[in-house]
Amino acid sequence: MKRRDFLVLASGAATWPLVADAQQTERMRRIGALTGADEGSTQSRFAAFVRALAQLGWIEGRNVRIDARWGGGDTDAIRKHAAELVALAPDVILAVGAPATQQLLAATSVVPIVFAIVPDPVGSGFVDSLSRPGGNATGFMQFEYSLAGKWPELLKEVAPGVKRAMVIWDPSIPAGIGQFAIIQSVAPSLGIEVIPINVHDPAVIERGVATFARSPNGGMIVTASARAVVHRERITALATQYKLPAVYSTRDFATGGGLISYGADFTEQHRRAADYVDRILKGEKPAVLPVQAPNKYDLVINLKTAKALGLTVPLILQQRADEVIE
Repeated sequence: MKRRDFLVLASGAATWPLVADAQQTERMRRIGALTGADEGSTQSRFAAFVRALAQLGWIEGRNVRIDARWGGGDTDAIRKHAAELVALAPDVILAVGAPATQQLLAATSVVPIVFAIVPDPVGSGFVDSLSRPGGNATGFMQFEYSLAGKWPELLKEVAPGVKRAMVIWDPSIPAGIGQFAIIQSVAPSLGIEVIPINVHDPAVIERGVATFARSPNGGMIVTASARAVVHRERITALATQYKLPAVYSTRDFATGGGLISYGADFTEQHRRAADYVDRILKGEKPAVLPVQAPNKYDLVINLKTAKALGLTVPLILQQRADEVIE
């Protein structure tokens, strides 16, 4: 055996009992995670959550175990996964999206829950108030409903000729109803007529877009929901196919070929959620941790898509953008 190898081996042998003792005394904690959307569109955000936990000292496999589930926009699947996670008796659960939060709160009033990307936690009955949640859940709001009024304004700004807007929404969730109500209230002042299309069925979306596109001066607004994220590739493809200028609620659409998006930085919300998980694991209660609003909204413009649609994005709008895809 070479001397160098022997020293390395000896050094490891000398320290191994100390490391082993430290690992044996470190308590393994358990974190559940349930996302209402699909894994493919949210994996990078979840990875950011895991990295943020590691920076706070929670290393998966060493002192924490993470059990993750994705619902794929299916209510029954989300309900099933919520029950599975609660049955594991975790120390805390990350809930991403209103559907996941709703099903987890239906499954437990005891296990602490940190939610992210939830539009209206008070109106949805998830918390008593933003400053004092009062129950076993707290977290981070997706946006205030007033944000939805920005989407028709952006649509009119990027495509002044638009007079009709198809609104793809999920009427089965409170957030869908709230967003659509705001869009309806703002659109007339912009000279835009809104036509709702239910996001539940891809076939309905396809037929609706095809019918809508037969008349001129049309555009599209895609509101925030887990199902919209699941169907995002088909929705953006339809907008391109029928040459409809479209505004989306999350950057995934714009980076994936959509024209323009405006919404909160969801990756940042996952990082901030890790901080709340850390505080709960150290003994704090969700009942007294205030629900926090987004601290930043991102405007993303895809100039390649604009060119394909025959649109010239005003320079002043490009200058306001956080990211311009060329």
